[in-house]
Amino acid sequence: MAIIIKPIITEKVTQLTEKKNCYAFRVSSDANKLQIKQAVEELYGVKVKDVNTLNVAGKRKSRYTKSGIIEGKTASYKKAFVQLNEGEVI
Repeated sequence: MAIIIKPIITEKVTQLTEKKNCYAFRVSSDANKLQIKQAVEELYGVKVKDVNTLNVAGKRKSRYTKSGIIEGKTASYKKAFVQLNEGEVI
């Protein structure tokens, strides 16, 4: 089971990286904070100071087509914000 799925790179996360040395990752939904910390330290070779997690709920989507309205839902996922020690960089 892969704990870290992919890094999240947005304008907000880039600002967090510059201000607080904090990075965001999309992680497995059943991973806990200790597993995420160990995975980041092993994968990138850095020391992690703090890990915050949140579950992002899926959104309802609908669109109009020739054949009518198509409704669906985006997938839910778990996001982790990892703060590194001073002087550490990914």
